[in-house]
Amino acid sequence: MKLLKLLISVCVIFAFTKVSSQSKTFGAGEELKYSLSYGIIKGGEGRLTVKDTVMKGQKLYHITATGYTTGVVDAVYKIRDVYESFINPETVYPVKSIRNIKEGKYRWYNEVLFKHGPDSTHVTSQRSGEKYVHADIYDIVSAFYIGRKKYFNDSMVVGQVIEIQTYFADEVFTLRIRYRGIEVIKTAFGKVECYKFSPVTEVGRAFKSEDDMHVWITRDKNRLPIRVKFNLIVGSFVCELETFKGLQNQFSSIRF
Repeated sequence: MKLLKLLISVCVIFAFTKVSSQSKTFGAGEELKYSLSYGIIKGGEGRLTVKDTVMKGQKLYHITATGYTTGVVDAVYKIRDVYESFINPETVYPVKSIRNIKEGKYRWYNEVLFKHGPDSTHVTSQRSGEKYVHADIYDIVSAFYIGRKKYFNDSMVVGQVIEIQTYFADEVFTLRIRYRGIEVIKTAFGKVECYKFSPVTEVGRAFKSEDDMHVWITRDKNRLPIRVKFNLIVGSFVCELETFKGLQNQFSSIRF
C-alpha cells in the first residue's frame, strides 16, 4: 500500500475557503513527525519538513515528505518513500518535484520540472517528457501547502465536496474531499478542536465505501493535519501527529 501517498493526498483538503493572504501558516524550520499504527501495533513513521534553499538564483522552500515502515510491519513489507517539492514561497507553485518510491520490491524514481504560465503549465518529466496542463496546478506535496496557506476557515459548509487538481505520477489527478464539520478529538496534546474531512475514496481496491478515510486538521492558524484514519478492507490504520517544531503560530487548538 502506498500509505504516504494516501496521507499526503488527503491532506490536500485545504481548498476553496479563503483566508487572508497575509497569514503565514508555515515556513522554513517547520517539522512534523507522525506515527502510524494498526491497532496497538506501531507500523511506521512519517515526516514533513520545510527548509530554505536556492535553485538557479531563485529562493525557494524545499519541502520533504518521508514515510517508512517500522517493527513487524517493516519485516513483512518494507516501505521507504520520499516525496520532495521545491516551491515558490509566495505562490506555492512547484518549480521541481521528486518522487522516490521503495515499497517491497517495487521501485520508482522520477523528477518533474514545472514552468507556470497564465493559461497553462509546461511540465517536463524524466519519464514521460514534455506536456502542457492547465494553469494553477500543483504537485501532490505543494497542493497540501497551498491549502494551508490560503484556503481554510469557518466559511466551509458541512457536506461541501471540494475538488483540487494536482499533477501526480505523470497525470492530472483530481482530489475530491467532503467537509464533515468541526470536531474536538483527544490527542497526545490534549483535546484539540479540528476540521474534519472525508476524502472520497475509490471503492474496491482497498476501501469498502467512499467514506472510509477521515482526516482532522487543527482549527488554528497552523492548520496542521493531526490525525488520519484509514478504514481499509484489511483493518483500520491511524496516523497521528507525534511531535512538531518550527510552527509559525501558537498551537492554539487545544480545548480544556
